[in-house]
Amino acid sequence: MAAPGARSCSLSGLLPAQTSLEYALLDAVTQEEKNNLVYQYLQKVDGWEQDLLVPEFPEGLEWLNTEEPISVYKNLCGKVVILDFFTYCCINCIHLLPDLHALEDTYSDKDGLLIVGVHSAKFPNEKVLDNIKSAVLRYNITHPVVNDADASLWQELEVSCWPTLVIFGPRGNMLFSLIGEGHKDKLFLYTSIALKYYKDRGQIRDNKIGIKLYKDSLPPSPLLFPGKVTVDHVSKRLVIADTGHHRILVIWKNGQIQYSIGGPNPGRKDGIFSESTFNSPQGVAIMNNIIYVADTENHLIRKIDLEAEMVSTVAGIGIQGSDKEGGAQGEEQPISSPWDVVIGTSGSEGQRDDILWIAMAGTHQIWALLLDCGRLPKKSELKKGTCLRFAGSGNEENRNNAYPHKAGFAQPSGLSLASEDPWSCLFVADSESSTVRTVSLKDGAVKHLIGGERDPTNLFAFGDIDGVGINAKLQHPLGVTWDKKRNLLYVADSYNHKIKVVDPKTKSCTTLAGTGDASNVIGSSFTESTFNEPGGLCIGENGQLLYVADTNNHQIKVMDLETKTISVLPVFMSENATVDGPFLVEKQKTVPILPKSAPAIRLPPVAASPGQTLQFKLRLDFPSGTKLTEGAPSCWFLTAKGNEWLLQGQIPSGEIESISSQPTIQLQIPADCLSPEAVISISVLLYYCSMDGSACMMKGISFSQPLQITHAQGCTAPVELKYVF
Repeated sequence: MAAPGARSCSLSGLLPAQTSLEYALLDAVTQEEKNNLVYQYLQKVDGWEQDLLVPEFPEGLEWLNTEEPISVYKNLCGKVVILDFFTYCCINCIHLLPDLHALEDTYSDKDGLLIVGVHSAKFPNEKVLDNIKSAVLRYNITHPVVNDADASLWQELEVSCWPTLVIFGPRGNMLFSLIGEGHKDKLFLYTSIALKYYKDRGQIRDNKIGIKLYKDSLPPSPLLFPGKVTVDHVSKRLVIADTGHHRILVIWKNGQIQYSIGGPNPGRKDGIFSESTFNSPQGVAIMNNIIYVADTENHLIRKIDLEAEMVSTVAGIGIQGSDKEGGAQGEEQPISSPWDVVIGTSGSEGQRDDILWIAMAGTHQIWALLLDCGRLPKKSELKKGTCLRFAGSGNEENRNNAYPHKAGFAQPSGLSLASEDPWSCLFVADSESSTVRTVSLKDGAVKHLIGGERDPTNLFAFGDIDGVGINAKLQHPLGVTWDKKRNLLYVADSYNHKIKVVDPKTKSCTTLAGTGDASNVIGSSFTESTFNEPGGLCIGENGQLLYVADTNNHQIKVMDLETKTISVLPVFMSENATVDGPFLVEKQKTVPILPKSAPAIRLPPVAASPGQTLQFKLRLDFPSGTKLTEGAPSCWFLTAKGNEWLLQGQIPSGEIESISSQPTIQLQIPADCLSPEAVISISVLLYYCSMDGSACMMKGISFSQPLQITHAQGCTAPVELKYVF
């Protein structure tokens, strides 16, 4: 493991010396004094008789963003290295990433610095490499990451919490550790002086480490890690937080984009749509052509005015706040990683929709932004624009209490409102405690609904169990939505890759959709279909449809709660769309990909002669009361795997414009045939909706037609391609 001459490699070996340094730094006034103290500390630690060495990375671990696995004592000699022990669900780990990005912008491996992410999972779902890949892409991590799934490095170094940084020198010798977030100044101080110290001694090497970014291997897509989705019940439009593209989409219910605001890169700018930018937005809420956005990594609440086509900031100062009380006007009040928002009432007589409730994941609390003058339970009259804590002490725990300020949450990430009696509450998806909780709108009391366990400090009570109350188990739920029509609550049980349904009266929780596998299958039923870390959901069409932000599948899925069918919402541009962010389209025309559930029909062989033109007539029967989706790219296309010569000079694809007038597809057999037998495939991709537009589907089908090529006269009648959807 470690090189010869090593002594105990736990972080406790650094504690006495580093504690003395940190006390001395408290008394230092000037930057020069601080620099000298750290330099002297390094002289002391570097002069120890035996180095405190980090362990070697175990063989067989999975790596991301590298050309090959990295070795501490082969590849990293001559570098100052920062090990970032993190888990991708942890809000504190997410808060640390901007500090690491800033450090990487200042120093490169050529300067002698390298950061290595050591992913040490909390939840079982986080041990899966594909899920870590998604997180690396989502958070724009460009340094090497190793999947320490069994926490072997974590245990050997005796790491105790997320995040933890371990800084070691060019011999693998440990120098510093930093625990938790909020240490940017120390991180830069320790790193810069360590680089100077070892450069002065000629021990820094400028060799490059082979980096191969995972994100460079991905194809473009119209959505990238969509986090949340909501419905405008007046106009029937959807609002999507296209989180990975750093933008907000407003789309019609057939999937056609009306507005794209922000993107493709992160930023923080108000103004007209074409200039405005966001940074990993999550929660969205819409009312009267106004959208409120939880601009998570900007630590802001933004307001989008669709009539004026303007974006403004209504809460936050753009820097992560630590205030756990609030009370200032929104634009003067620091906040921390808002994750979801919902518009509701304060309970004041005659007031409706006067509060923006906020899931403040960064401080583990529920906050409120007053959209009009009003009062919160047990509060005096508050001015419009006031932003303050409503529930949660700020301690990360699973504590229920009749007094809202004594309750504790653990990274609340999803909100939904049931303002009507007898519920009169906020439902909260409390992700790190793996629970769903309620907050009373009448007195602020915080109560348990499902998941977790009775010990408020145990944040490891997770699983995948249908049951009642505390006997039901979830794994890091991120979203909830209230079905007023049925008095049911739907839960995005994100790390179990399922949608669950809860009866708040009985506290019964059952699986509605998903198998538990992280994949992308559109099955014939809810329970045969799959999701991949769904992050948000909402009810539309008077309770008929459940829209799901299937985050790691980069899709919005549509669940019809009456017919029990599921489909993917197509997202596409129209010529009139206001699109200021990216809508990624491929420059070259490529063959569309059919859904995995698309049937494949093999037809009887037909005879054909060289030069003859075969005709294939589409005869597809659609469900009654449906029509093709306007503007969506319904089409047919030809493929001939292994017999590509068949397609030379052909028209390989075409549009399907209506159900009543389906095209006849022609194929002329080449005069020079390379084989007496071949197979041509005619594939069809269709987007269709019910006549009232309440549900839209994407379907596909493939017909394989074997050909027997002969010089005798072949088949002259059109081949009918029949199928009933």
